[in-house]
Amino acid sequence: QVQLVESGGDLVQPGGSLRLSCAASVSIFSLDAMGWYRQAPGKQRDLVARALRYGSTQYADSVKGRFTFSRDNAKNTVYLQMNSLKPEDTAVYYCNAERGSVDFWGQGTQVTVSS
Repeated sequence: QVQLVESGGDLVQPGGSLRLSCAASVSIFSLDAMGWYRQAPGKQRDLVARALRYGSTQYADSVKGRFTFSRDNAKNTVYLQMNSLKPEDTAVYYCNAERGSVDFWGQGTQVTVSS
């Protein structure tokens, strides 16, 4: 079992920045991939960024150039740096981990972009 705990969500003005964190209960080296997804009210959950254990990072077109995925292996933590935030980035952001065919999810953290 893998537990994921997100933090960092907040209310921010358009153009602002936030950094989300996701702490895993296991070594992130043991996971095949980790990523961030988001779900806006009334919409499906969509991929934001996904990184393979030894591979490259995939980003949604809508966040390319604004969001950056990173990891701290020593802390078993991954991050999502979000810059130039827009109102349409408003959503609950979920951390995801993949191990084989099993997906693990965090509880989500709310990001609201509004003036």
